[in-house]
Amino acid sequence: MTPSSIVVTGGTRGLGYGLARSLVALGHRVAVCGTDADGVAATAAELGVLARVADVADRGQVEDLWEAAVRRHGRVDVWVNNAGVSHRRLPLWRLPAHEARRVMEVNLLGVLNGSAVAAAGMAARGGGHIWNMEGLGGDGRTVPGLGVYGATKRAVTYLTRALSKEAPEGVSAGLLSPGMVVTDLLTYGYSEEERERAARIFAILADPVEIVAPWLAERVVTQARNGAHVRWLTPAKIAYRFATAPFSRRRVPR
Repeated sequence: MTPSSIVVTGGTRGLGYGLARSLVALGHRVAVCGTDADGVAATAAELGVLARVADVADRGQVEDLWEAAVRRHGRVDVWVNNAGVSHRRLPLWRLPAHEARRVMEVNLLGVLNGSAVAAAGMAARGGGHIWNMEGLGGDGRTVPGLGVYGATKRAVTYLTRALSKEAPEGVSAGLLSPGMVVTDLLTYGYSEEERERAARIFAILADPVEIVAPWLAERVVTQARNGAHVRWLTPAKIAYRFATAPFSRRRVPR
């Protein structure tokens, strides 16, 4: 496989870090960003990638990340809008405004910024592919207490489908659906009692980063087609896991 130049936003922790690590293992040239300077420095040292401090809610900082990746690698072939945050599991009317705003800024405005910057840059340099990360709410399902998070992911799904129809010539877009991955994003905001109740579902459906990230990494390049929708946790897989749960030895991943 010819090495590609790939940018992963939010690539210094969780699934983003696992994805960056897996892409490097496959021989690709990778650039990442994060908001924590220590995490950015550690990722650069551990993976040998270009790592920048950048807040995806700021279009100028996203543009700087693009330019840095182009300077280092000559071009960007694939851009992965992975950066995301969640909020405490509270009904909308109890969720502080600053928490709701930050989720909207990172999960939606960040994807808007990344998609716009990547689409324009790729169009000027011969094309490329944009992946947006699907999440809970993307299919329209609602979960009480996660209204703002789910709303952003529903919007990202719509945005990606629209982008696949309006992107400039040579630029394509698609959705990556990692399913239920055990990171702090999945477990954030649970009380101990709530997490105990969720443990059974986690044991059936959740998977560790070390399993999901390498699988996604291979498809980030090989399935980069317009309108692509790459799903780790398919409806068939979900049905199989529930059907076999009474006989399975799966435990809550750590």
